[in-house]
Amino acid sequence: MNTLYFLLIIIGAIIVYSVITWLYQKRIVKTLTEEQFREGYRKAQLIDVREQNEFDAGHILGARNIPISQMKTRLKELRPDKPVYLYCQSGLRSGRAAQLLHRKGYKELSHLQGGFKKWGGKIKTKN
Repeated sequence: MNTLYFLLIIIGAIIVYSVITWLYQKRIVKTLTEEQFREGYRKAQLIDVREQNEFDAGHILGARNIPISQMKTRLKELRPDKPVYLYCQSGLRSGRAAQLLHRKGYKELSHLQGGFKKWGGKIKTKN
């Protein structure tokens, strides 16, 4: 019985943490549909937070690759005074990248709903 209570407490804590993280992310980053993303990404810093091999396989035309694993060390490549449009494969990593950027003082953060796999626009691949 003690093991059951322990597991329920752990599961409850994970659920509470997930909800708090989701609410925080929803407050700091705008989730844009593909149409909304297309309207604004040319006036913003377009960042692909996937790893280099994913970026080389195909990315949105005009995007720069700053993998989330390198984001902290490459912050100087981003201007805090300009909007930042982020995307990854599905939307999870771009949300985490937005949280990191928000903590570092970036304010205008947006990410692509559904990520690159939902993108229907122009892409570029590395030959």
